Amino acid sequence: MTYQLAAPLLDACVLGIVIQEDVYGYTLTQKVKELVDISESTLYPVLRRLQKENYVTTYDQPFQGRNRRYYKITEQGIEQLSFYRREWEFYKGRIDQMIGGEKV
Repeated sequence: MTYQLAAPLLDACVLGIVIQEDVYGYTLTQKVKELVDISESTLYPVLRRLQKENYVTTYDQPFQGRNRRYYKITEQGIEQLSFYRREWEFYKGRIDQMIGGEKV
């Protein structure tokens, strides 16, 4: 991808996935990587930040003798994602105007 994602947009992408279902860390990273070019080492600090901000919580679930850490969106996370969605629509509209040739 030519364009790099800033932290808020990456947060929005992660929250957009987690709102659909609780998701295991590895699966989450794979879903994000399908959509944007990002390394796993970049994504785990994002998850820690979202957890610190109380946008996601975690819980462990046993799987084949090991624990898997799952991420679940919180009410604050849902509100933040709603904010990100509104901001994205505004931002996207402005960028579309500029690069789409519309008079600014």
